[in-house]
Amino acid sequence: MAQTLLMPKATAVWLVDNTALSFDQIAQFCKLHPLEVKAIADGEAAQGIKGLDPIATGQLSRDEIARGEADVNYKLKLSEPKVRVPESKRRGPRYTPVSKRQDRPNAILWLVRNHPELKDAQISRLVGTTKSTIEQIRERTHWNSANLTPMDPVTLGLCSQIDLDLEVEKASKGRPLPTAAEAGASLQPASETENLDFGYRGEREEEKEIDADAVFAKLSSLKSNRRDEEEDEDGRF
Repeated sequence: MAQTLLMPKATAVWLVDNTALSFDQIAQFCKLHPLEVKAIADGEAAQGIKGLDPIATGQLSRDEIARGEADVNYKLKLSEPKVRVPESKRRGPRYTPVSKRQDRPNAILWLVRNHPELKDAQISRLVGTTKSTIEQIRERTHWNSANLTPMDPVTLGLCSQIDLDLEVEKASKGRPLPTAAEAGASLQPASETENLDFGYRGEREEEKEIDADAVFAKLSSLKSNRRDEEEDEDGRF
């Protein structure tokens, strides 16, 4: 693991104030530009930064500083750390407990159906599976496809809701907006609804006219029948 200097600018401030090292030596040791070290010495930069003693932090020895002060061309070297910090391992697929591995195909099927925008790599990170397994479930060639049931991976405990939301948000970025057909039925234009309304009103008015004619015709027939009955009664008496 490559060693790195802690707080390089604060260390440079301390070396400028407490040693006779050259600007180039301090710049090389602190990974700064010589002009920046000169600005620190002139008080034009790093104002308000408290110097950090590299000897107290175990990053530089007094003997190393003495060698640098004796030889302008000498390059300072970091002291060997007393405690070795292990290198961080590259993050691989999520580890899934043995007791929950049988639920992974169901979770993959749920993700494929409910979030088709997710890529295989994202599904693999969420539930800790392989791309070949995801492809088999997508194409229904998995050995247990007939018995799979879609199940939420969050409910199964294979991933957290935060992780799922983050992956869905990443996958949704840059996607085109849904078309009218994808979004489903939309509201009809006002012109069409007005035409429908006028047509309905016309039908209602026509029905009213027909009903009025039928009523008058019925009344006329009733009157004529009544007259006939009266004439028959008069003829009898």
